[in-house]
Amino acid sequence: MFRSRANSSAEKTAVSDKVTADLSKQPRDPQAPKGRPTPKRAVAQSLRRSAVTAPTNRKEAMKRQREARRADLAKQREALASGDERYLPLRDKGPVRRFTRDFVDSRFFVAEFFLPMAVLILVLSMVQVGNLQTVSLMLWMAVIVLIVIDSVGLSIRLKKQLRTRFPNDPLRGAVAYGLMRSLQMRRLRLPKPQVKRGERP
Repeated sequence: MFRSRANSSAEKTAVSDKVTADLSKQPRDPQAPKGRPTPKRAVAQSLRRSAVTAPTNRKEAMKRQREARRADLAKQREALASGDERYLPLRDKGPVRRFTRDFVDSRFFVAEFFLPMAVLILVLSMVQVGNLQTVSLMLWMAVIVLIVIDSVGLSIRLKKQLRTRFPNDPLRGAVAYGLMRSLQMRRLRLPKPQVKRGERP
């Protein structure tokens, strides 16, 4: 009596296993429920990470490091052109540095025209005509004095604006960052200017 019940239960189990196997071979309807819970995002990410094969040797590891570094540099170049804060270098990140760049880019500075003026003065100093050498020397001195006055004015105004707008943020190096940016020609500045001349940040 017990043996017959055991045999019947074993037969039922075998039949159910066969049916399950047959159903698993059939293609699932995309609209039908999949019969299992969707894994959480953290679990799925960990599975994807584990699926990535580890480098087998030192050469492969170095190759992957170079590719990752190349991808990071490409993202930084794009960020320097577009101003995307996520991929900017550390020295350019943050609201303080962003405001400093906008403050400088919205104004004219004598220092940004230093290179073309220096070339012009150098050409004048080489011409052996009349008092052109004396004039070039005077122009050189005037340019230097104007750059110094402009830089001092920028430092005072920028420091005041930074203390007003960011009273609780560290401001170390922000003024020097702005001064260095003012020495560069506008079209050569990186990150690229995001404001127009006269457009106050």
